[in-house]
Amino acid sequence: MTFELTKDYLDRIQVAIEAGNDSLLRLEMEELYPADISGILDELEPASAHYLLSLLDKSVGAEILANLDQTERTNLLKLFTSFEIAPFINQMDSDDAVDVLNQQPIQIREEVIGLLEDREQARFILDLLHYEDGVAGSLMQKELIRINVNLTVDACIEEIRQQAEDVENVYAVYVVDDVGKLLGLVSLKKIVLARNDAKIADIYDEDVVFVETYRSVTEVAEVMQKYDLDAIPVVNVQQRLLGRITIDDVVDVITDQAEEDIQVISGLSGEVEEDDSVWHRSKVQLPWLVAGAVGSLLAATVINGFQSELGKVAALAAFIPIIGSTGGNVGIQTSSLILQSLADTSGLSTTLGRRLLRTLLVAVINGLVVGLIAGTYTFIIGEPRLFFVVASSLLAVVLLASFMGTVTPLLLNKIGINPAVASGPFITTANDLIGIGVYFMIAQWLLAEV
Repeated sequence: MTFELTKDYLDRIQVAIEAGNDSLLRLEMEELYPADISGILDELEPASAHYLLSLLDKSVGAEILANLDQTERTNLLKLFTSFEIAPFINQMDSDDAVDVLNQQPIQIREEVIGLLEDREQARFILDLLHYEDGVAGSLMQKELIRINVNLTVDACIEEIRQQAEDVENVYAVYVVDDVGKLLGLVSLKKIVLARNDAKIADIYDEDVVFVETYRSVTEVAEVMQKYDLDAIPVVNVQQRLLGRITIDDVVDVITDQAEEDIQVISGLSGEVEEDDSVWHRSKVQLPWLVAGAVGSLLAATVINGFQSELGKVAALAAFIPIIGSTGGNVGIQTSSLILQSLADTSGLSTTLGRRLLRTLLVAVINGLVVGLIAGTYTFIIGEPRLFFVVASSLLAVVLLASFMGTVTPLLLNKIGINPAVASGPFITTANDLIGIGVYFMIAQWLLAEV
């Protein structure tokens, strides 16, 4: 049955913690999955979370720590000593252990590594710590099953039994030569069905997809998605097998990237959660709000410069909102399509000229339709003289917004800036300013004799 965290349950756990009722807490936690316990720890104060986590089996605690939100985990581990952290690190996959230790002060990190009982785990961690964030080497785990190509199936099975103790999920058995160079892989099915005296060299598959340690995590995610892989081996420049990256780590990368893009598109300058402090939330939201306010003030300045036109035809003011909102919507829609196309690294992406041509044709159709609808409205309100002003202005605004929505993310991508920043408040504010300016210039030209 699915566990549902309620306030009553949380209060009962808190009371048990305050009373030091360890037996009740252990009994309650034994009934839950680690993911459910993580939800409880998220809601508890750090001191209470520390107490509860200390009661759990170290393997369970290690899984919980590995999957906790980074900020929550950092705050929680501040209450743990190096002696308390080390047993959890002993139970983690090497990649998760590195993620946890990278968030700790250097002194704590070194003390924990020195306290690890599993010295192979300590060596794995030290190997991984020198890789920069964002590359395959920083994402891989050292735990995997490697088999020498010269072994027989019988010897291979015995080797698998020994190595599998430290490997949580066995997706494939990797085949290497005497110096550790990756040659291919062999499925467990082939090993089980083969004769005991058969050579691995005769049954392994040389067609193996791999990535080098220096490849970006984005490339890794794309390769695994393209070939539908559960795990992918990681090699160095000499193609020696160093580790593997599993699908759960790639999902985390994709999720993190999507959340970052959503934050930027939403006009937030950093990560923010609903339960963050008032000051932190304000600090994250303010930069884009200020930028938007400045853009709106500039738009107001443009409007103020055309007071004479508004004085002649007051109905012009009624169409300012549709000019701004249409430009902003078109800009966001167009830039979103361009961002999707930029994510396509198949090598078959459309050329800039073809993109602009397609954008122009779509914009002409959309602009004509929206312009005619808004222009018709001028007859309804008794201002037929504004038909051509409103219709032509909306057509021009749609064309300009489409152009900006296409070119801006492409330029940002060209100079190495995340093109997601071209969306949201940035394009909306820019199009408001340009759209209103275009609207009043067309009005000034077409109504010159009014």
